[in-house]
Amino acid sequence: MHSTTSRRTLLKGLAAGGAFAGLGLWRQPVWALTSPGQPTVLAGTEFDLTIDALDVDFTGKRRTAMAINGSIPGPLLRWREGDTVTLRVRNRLPVDTSIHWHGILLPANMDGVPGFSFAGIAPNGLYEYRFRVKQHGTYWYHSHSGFQEQLGVYGPLIIEPRQPEPHRYERDYVVMFSDWTDENPARVLAKLKKQSDYYNEHRRTVGDFIRDVADQGWSATLGDRWAWARMNMSPTDLADVSGATYTYLLNGRTPANPWSGLFKPGERIRLRLINGSAMSYLDFRIPGLKLTVIAADGQPVEPVQVDELRLAVAETYDVLVEPGDQPAYSLFAQAMDRSGYACGTLAVRDGLRAPVPAVDPRPVLSMADMGHGEHGAHGQAAGMDHGSHGSMADMDHSAHGAMAGLDQGTVTHPASEAGNPLLDMQTMMPVAKLDDPGIGLRDNGRRVLTYADLRSRFADPDGRQPGRTLELHLTGHMERFAWSFDGVPFADAEPIRLKYGERLRMVLVNDTMMHHPIHLHGLWSDLEDQQGNFLVRKHTIDMPPGSRRSFRVTADALGRWAFHCHLLMHMDLGMFREFRVEE
Repeated sequence: MHSTTSRRTLLKGLAAGGAFAGLGLWRQPVWALTSPGQPTVLAGTEFDLTIDALDVDFTGKRRTAMAINGSIPGPLLRWREGDTVTLRVRNRLPVDTSIHWHGILLPANMDGVPGFSFAGIAPNGLYEYRFRVKQHGTYWYHSHSGFQEQLGVYGPLIIEPRQPEPHRYERDYVVMFSDWTDENPARVLAKLKKQSDYYNEHRRTVGDFIRDVADQGWSATLGDRWAWARMNMSPTDLADVSGATYTYLLNGRTPANPWSGLFKPGERIRLRLINGSAMSYLDFRIPGLKLTVIAADGQPVEPVQVDELRLAVAETYDVLVEPGDQPAYSLFAQAMDRSGYACGTLAVRDGLRAPVPAVDPRPVLSMADMGHGEHGAHGQAAGMDHGSHGSMADMDHSAHGAMAGLDQGTVTHPASEAGNPLLDMQTMMPVAKLDDPGIGLRDNGRRVLTYADLRSRFADPDGRQPGRTLELHLTGHMERFAWSFDGVPFADAEPIRLKYGERLRMVLVNDTMMHHPIHLHGLWSDLEDQQGNFLVRKHTIDMPPGSRRSFRVTADALGRWAFHCHLLMHMDLGMFREFRVEE
């Protein structure tokens, strides 16, 4: 696939950098803002975006990517709350494409999911998105067609608030993370289907076995190995796709050619962190600086100060930092499996670099992580069973009856899981794990953000108790690399029907041994604590292994809405449902 416009010739050598501010390639509206070290900023109410092929070189090998307006990430879009925006998206690819505005409230036909909200954008076609902006904060946008998101079709989005925010800062930077592979994403998936741990370069060895016998004895070591074998999983299997094929990017730049943002001593900086990865959880910190979290998924939260935070795929966090007397600081985001990292720099002048910290020791899953034993202060872990049970369909009953089931305890599995060849394990005692920093982050000497730390700066916007509860199980088969809800892939699933205006409680139970970032389009997800109290409003909710979490949904937008795991290959294989809001 080759570039198809003359502008590509100019831009192809700059694509990996994503820094096109000042080139004058797009007309800037009067109030447009272009910050040093940031990609092209398009601001106002009228936007023209073109999706096309682009030659890139992130690793020393020339590859063909897909890009928006010739850059990876695409241009930073800045809207204003209350405005009506028009976005004309042109397709210069030889295949259909689309743009989904992640976390944005809009009419269903503007959501950008082919087959749901529209037919997609055909080659040489154009689709005009037009809607009123009802919110503010940090979001992002990406293709919802095939593996185009993995190939480069994504970009950051900032919505300016109608009313001033209660925070002072002198610099405002987008810090967008992503993962890149030189392989064809379809080839990556094919490898995983044949061998689900293909990219796990840290499988246990005979040497590990001998050391474990010396430390734990024969009986304990053999018992541990047998338990993992029954789960078709290795304790080093933390990510489906790893640094064995991925290069981790920050604002489109590799660690070998890092992004840099400038500051002056005494300034306060707002960093808008966006995880636009296809498959990678990232743990972010700035050695030597505290992070004050002020927003989650675009929504303001009560400020909380931490040293580190985990970004699930598709999540965003806004943080404030106050550099001290050092001339440079390292922005460091290591993959959850510690197989690689993205990095950048905050510096007082161009060319300065701060030392990049060593990657943390590679985490090893325990039986507690998998549901056997306890996480100490983090509560009893979820008991896992590795056969097929289940005797009833999705839970759907009164709000009063549901509340008793929010806390930890045994769980009933849907009948669709019984004897199902698409799943190889179930959790029998799931827990919320809201105060658990997560695998690789516990007791590391740093204060790590947890969901229990997050509090929206507003009360429950709806205020009503849910009228009914729906429980869905996140299911999978590690060896077959199969993913679904309730053991039913999307192709075989019926829509989840909501009545317009109703208030619903969703309970999610993760029966698998992997994290899943669950995203509901078009509607907010109001995360609850274990007693059913409103915690924080989000558009993407991380579900750790063996966890049970609940959130409320107000069905205030008619239409067909996607609900799915945001790990691109899990979604593609069937961990996807349709929410249908009807009169």
